[in-house]
Amino acid sequence: MKHFLNTQDWTRAELDAALAQAAAFKRSKAGDQLKGKSIALVFFNPSLRTRTSFELGAFQLGGHAVVLQPGKDAWPIEFDVGTVMDGEAEEHIAEVARVLSRYVDLVAVRAFPKFQDWSVDREDRVLRAFAKYSTVPVINLETITHPCQELAHALALQEHFGTPDLRGKKFVLTWTYHPKPLNTAVANSALTIATRMGMDVTLLCPTPEYALDERYLGWARDNVAESGGSFRMSHDITEAYTGADVVYAKSWGAIPFFGRWEQEKPIRDAHRHFIVDEAKMALTNNGVFSHCLPLRRNVKATDGVMDAPYCIAIEEAENRLHVQKAVMAALANQ
Repeated sequence: MKHFLNTQDWTRAELDAALAQAAAFKRSKAGDQLKGKSIALVFFNPSLRTRTSFELGAFQLGGHAVVLQPGKDAWPIEFDVGTVMDGEAEEHIAEVARVLSRYVDLVAVRAFPKFQDWSVDREDRVLRAFAKYSTVPVINLETITHPCQELAHALALQEHFGTPDLRGKKFVLTWTYHPKPLNTAVANSALTIATRMGMDVTLLCPTPEYALDERYLGWARDNVAESGGSFRMSHDITEAYTGADVVYAKSWGAIPFFGRWEQEKPIRDAHRHFIVDEAKMALTNNGVFSHCLPLRRNVKATDGVMDAPYCIAIEEAENRLHVQKAVMAALANQ
């Protein structure tokens, strides 16, 4: 039984097939691949695009989605093994995942890290626990990675360049300022898919403290060795942007400061100039800009960039619907 926890777990052939199916769904949205089937969407964190696109996607393929929010409209869940459950949690993941598996054909989970201890967060224990105990396929709706966003981004780039072959494109994944420290999930995933597709990838971040976890840097190095392309990290804005074909922006917190954000704040505040603006985009090779959304205008990117013809963030957001339908169809009919 295959899950969709990270794109790195799928073969390149499986990813290509999912993207091709997503493109087909975009041309004709209705289908019966999920007829008589159902999916439980388990949200530990808020959602706009993810919830809307998964609910509609299941409906458009003839399926039914059930939305659950543990601690709100569902019981709080315990994930530790061997714990004495005398606190807030009313039931254990061992029961939750197995019971849901008796009801539905797919389970999907969104659970952000706690941002206190990265050595704990990087274990992705909520998602992994669902996958361990579930007897049906599990889909990652965003935890410490965001594989659905990866596929939506890849499809948007394939559409823009008019080819499924993205090898040789210069891809800049740039950190941007945000008043709060954010999850590294989308950055981890953007780095993963860009290197998987054989692009020449530059990770642009203010200081070495903003490097991503070694797990994902290692994936990037492995991917370029297998798929072609290149990977490097830079702190030079002008050098990174010059000649870029793709600029992908995301803000994330510095991992060494997890749980000590007040110490990280002066570093973050000193790099507001990493905002994506028209002057930086003018250095590119008529490059396209995108972001996973939500985006704070004139903080992460200027109005001029967001409203420019080269911004494909809305196309990428739409593609969440199509790629997720492809993933659900593949997993429900394996």
